[in-house]
Amino acid sequence: MFDPKKILDDFLGSSIPGTGTSVRDTAGKATQMAKDNPLAAGALAAVLLGTGTGRDIAGGALKLGGLAAVAGLAYKAYQNYQSGNAPSQTAEATKAGEPELLPPPDDSSFHPATAPQGEHEFALVLVRAMIAAARADGHVDDAERARIAEKLSLSGLNSDTQEFLTQELNAPVDIDALVAAAVTDAQKVELYTASRLAIEAKTRAERGYLDLLAGRLKLPDSLIDHIEATIANVKTPTPQA
Repeated sequence: MFDPKKILDDFLGSSIPGTGTSVRDTAGKATQMAKDNPLAAGALAAVLLGTGTGRDIAGGALKLGGLAAVAGLAYKAYQNYQSGNAPSQTAEATKAGEPELLPPPDDSSFHPATAPQGEHEFALVLVRAMIAAARADGHVDDAERARIAEKLSLSGLNSDTQEFLTQELNAPVDIDALVAAAVTDAQKVELYTASRLAIEAKTRAERGYLDLLAGRLKLPDSLIDHIEATIANVKTPTPQA
């Protein structure tokens, strides 16, 4: 059995329970790790999703599990959107010292425990969404898939997890299935948030994919702007090549 919540933790660099460290602490050295032992100690995201873009999450988000981090960011963006404030006001509030990211309230439709299909199943949806977004620029070609398959075989991951990741990387991206899997309004916001976390959206293909996803999810432009602002506030600067 593979655990999609654990994969999501690895993708986002969330805290490793009982260790006081995070996957992102280790993945910050992703370039060297990719040479030495690419999938050891949580470098999964560095190998599957690249080493430089989109996954450098900082601050309080790392103190939450991946599923709770996505939910917390989506809830925060939605609350800011509902308040009627401009996204620029969110950025200014953060600079002034906004409280660290928290999971949504227990009674919120954004809380993972309220997922109609269950936390496990929705975590799986978010993992698929992140992989689909990461593939939007065409980076995962046949040669890259072969390289990843080889590294997966050396990773120490259980066979079910390896098989799932390999299948996701080889299967055509089905944006309709992803959209249909978000069964509540809150999950639509979370699905876009997870997808946006997976990439920096610097290329036309990446931006086009996110625009298409937002349109299929029927998310208002102003809400997308708040998601962008909220995510920007928890991203560390991406080093220039």
